[in-house]
Amino acid sequence: QVQLAESGGGSVQAGGSLRLSCSASGDTFSSYAVGWFRQAPGKEREFVAALSYSSGSVHYAGSVRGRFTISRDNANNTALLEMTSLQPDDTAVYYCAAHVSRGLPVEYDYWGQGTQVTVSS
Repeated sequence: QVQLAESGGGSVQAGGSLRLSCSASGDTFSSYAVGWFRQAPGKEREFVAALSYSSGSVHYAGSVRGRFTISRDNANNTALLEMTSLQPDDTAVYYCAAHVSRGLPVEYDYWGQGTQVTVSS
């Protein structure tokens, strides 16, 4: 199994950028598809972006497409989420997730603890 730890959250003004990092340990990270999710106060957790084990397949939620970029560095067991043009609606706790899959999984077995992103207007 794999353990995940997010970092890079913080507070920014609208229009700003942040880069979230997901550090993996405990298993061969390159076997896992990775996803990013977020949960805003009072709302259900929602999908943000996903990337296959080889980076050959990628998918974004419509609300972030063109503003967020997911990537991974299997050599360093890390996944990234570059976020630009941030808006107050992007405020949430962001979670990294992983699942052993050749493609983009429907569900994920492993989750990090989350990192807070706050965007002020």
